[in-house]
Amino acid sequence: MLLQLKQISKGYGKSGAHSFRPVLKELDLELEKGQKVAIIGPSGSGKTTLLNLVGALDTPDSGEVMFNGTNITGFNSTQLAAFRNKNLGFVFQLHHLMPQLSLWENVLLPLLPQGKVTKEQKDWAEYLIKKVGISDQRNQKPSEMSGGECQRTAVVRALINKPELILADEPTGALDEGNANALSELLVHLSEEEGVTLVTVTHSAELAQKMDTKYLLRNGKLEKE
Repeated sequence: MLLQLKQISKGYGKSGAHSFRPVLKELDLELEKGQKVAIIGPSGSGKTTLLNLVGALDTPDSGEVMFNGTNITGFNSTQLAAFRNKNLGFVFQLHHLMPQLSLWENVLLPLLPQGKVTKEQKDWAEYLIKKVGISDQRNQKPSEMSGGECQRTAVVRALINKPELILADEPTGALDEGNANALSELLVHLSEEEGVTLVTVTHSAELAQKMDTKYLLRNGKLEKE
């Protein structure tokens, strides 16, 4: 088992106060290695909150997040940052590329905290940008690339550390239909080829349909579709 969420609860505001808003309520989730999962639900249902908890960007009010059998819930900020960099890759609706850096520099950015980038890492980056069809744009900056090219760059950046889990938050939301379909196929293909677990939060029925499992987040809990 790669990931387990056990009785996760999360809300916003002061617990017990009139303004407190519970979002997730004793939620459970288990993910196997290599599994592809879509989480759907109406706006405000807590999908991004759930993804932030899975990605160690936020902490639950109660419950445990287990990754490869290790409870990461009690990690401090330094431990969490190291955990994210080593084990997780993130793809967001907006690509969040550094505008002053080239495509190649953006791809290598997550490697910099480890020190000098090795030849093996550069070869892996080279393989990935060729795989997703953006090798010719390596010296271009985000402002010189299309939205689809920027999102593919973001996918490569998410894979550069060879993570076990990719978290994608509305990854096709800012793209036109053609680019959205191409990115969906790319995420699925790379997940299957590299054996990476993929969790995507999406409003796209087309993307959700490509996943192995689809969950609806409703009333603070996950229901298998």
